Parts: sequence; structure tokens; C-alpha cells
Amino acid sequence: MAQLLPLQSFSLQETDDGYRLLVSAIGGESLYVSITPDQMDDIIDSLENAMGGEGEGEDAEDDAEF
Repeated sequence: MAQLLPLQSFSLQETDDGYRLLVSAIGGESLYVSITPDQMDDIIDSLENAMGGEGEGEDAEDDAEF
């Protein structure tokens, strides 16, 4: 398994056929990755799940029952 390095920076650019992601690690090289629109949707879903919600807006918590 590759060594994990701390994230230094990232940037996302829209292209004609999807997206281009640049990821830079502290002490490592930068890496460009092309991402399809479907992959971007999967990334967004994964981030929302990791944050504990579906990102339906700020009012989503107001509808929760406790």
C-alpha cells in the first residue's frame, strides 16, 4: 500500500468532458486526475455520507424528530 501523505492543496476545474482534479501532498508530488460527471456525483455522495447527511439544505435538520 502506498504511503499516506497529508493533503497540502487541491483544485477542481471543469473540462469539456468532465472535471480535472489536482491533488498535492506535503512532501509529495502533485497528481492530476480526470473525473467523469458520474464519478463527480459519486464523490459528492461519498462526502455527504462522510459528513453524516444527504446535503438537502439547512432546513433538513428542522424536519428531524427527536
